[in-house]
Amino acid sequence: MTDILPSSPAASVVNAPRRYRFATEVVTVDNSDDPHNAASVPIYQTATFKQKGATASGEYDYSRSGNPTRTHVENHLAKIMGAERALVVTSGMGALDVITRLVRSGEEIIAGDDLYGGTNRLLSFLAKSQNVKTHHIDTTKSDSILPYLSDKTRLVLLESPTNPLIKITDIPTISKYVHERCPNALVVVDNTMMSPYLQRPLELGADISYHSGTKYLSGHHDLMAGVIGAKNASVGDELYYVINATGCGLSPFDSWLLLRGVKTLAVRMDKQQASCIRIADYLEAQGFKVHFPGLTSHPQYELHKSMSSGPGAVLSFETGDTGISERIVEGTKLWSISVSFGCVNSLISMPCRMSHASIPAHIRAERSLPEDLIRLCVGIEDVEDLLEDLEQALNIAGALPTPTK
Repeated sequence: MTDILPSSPAASVVNAPRRYRFATEVVTVDNSDDPHNAASVPIYQTATFKQKGATASGEYDYSRSGNPTRTHVENHLAKIMGAERALVVTSGMGALDVITRLVRSGEEIIAGDDLYGGTNRLLSFLAKSQNVKTHHIDTTKSDSILPYLSDKTRLVLLESPTNPLIKITDIPTISKYVHERCPNALVVVDNTMMSPYLQRPLELGADISYHSGTKYLSGHHDLMAGVIGAKNASVGDELYYVINATGCGLSPFDSWLLLRGVKTLAVRMDKQQASCIRIADYLEAQGFKVHFPGLTSHPQYELHKSMSSGPGAVLSFETGDTGISERIVEGTKLWSISVSFGCVNSLISMPCRMSHASIPAHIRAERSLPEDLIRLCVGIEDVEDLLEDLEQALNIAGALPTPTK
């Protein structure tokens, strides 16, 4: 395949070390090539570009293949992800679809047993239509991957923390196992839950890191985007070939929105994470089983701390009763009922009824995914208002032993 890969416009290659701390780097966007010295990267809202002659092609010719606005956001994301090459597409699932196209029929994928519902759906489709088998394992136990590694293994797909049970995967150890035993396999990490601010899988041994840019990177739920970061430039070239061939590159306007949104990633995440810690402490004090790596009661608290600079802003908790959980979700006023996360607004959902409903009930049971589970995605509202709203919903639902006045 590599012998037919075209060179792509302004490929994002990052070799220089970061000059500043993350919060400074993420807001500092290089626009030195703008002929008018625009303070903000312009939106090149054009489908085609004029060429200098019949046989003289410029850097850009058609926005499906490349666009200056898209190049700017890709270069910026490569910098903050620690990637050799970054690419942006039309959604997070689109990003995973591009990655899985590196797998040929008869090859295999190893993935976790606690996956986002859309990921599970795509893997099921690949098994039926492309003869690509996926082995689902408990990635919290690194050794569990060893029996499945073989010359057929092409991708090892990890989430850490997982969604929605917030399990932690030892990315360095699993990457070491894969690279020692299957040199042609790629370790792929969905880093959407953490964002590059809190965790950078490429620095932990992964080959590819990807995100739903719809979530923390953009931060406002006003666009759909997927982001792929490759540690190796040749892998990045293969991914670009798929994107150019299928036409799923991000549009100029959405590229601009993503670039604008990511500038405030650090300040948003700091606020959201601090509030989430407060809410996790509150729920645990009420006796709920809380899944959150910022709690010392989390079984992999130390492992997560060794790989990340914070626990993030998503937690889940169990009530022990599906009916109670439904009443809690419907009883909140500030928390919007939504399937997503990473927004400046706080969101609440029941994964088994919403984001993970595409996973059959018997498989959810096999994977110990509780039907009563509630997921909270904390926004930037005042934490006292969020706590008061949550408490009144818990009282209305009868989830607290004694109603709190």
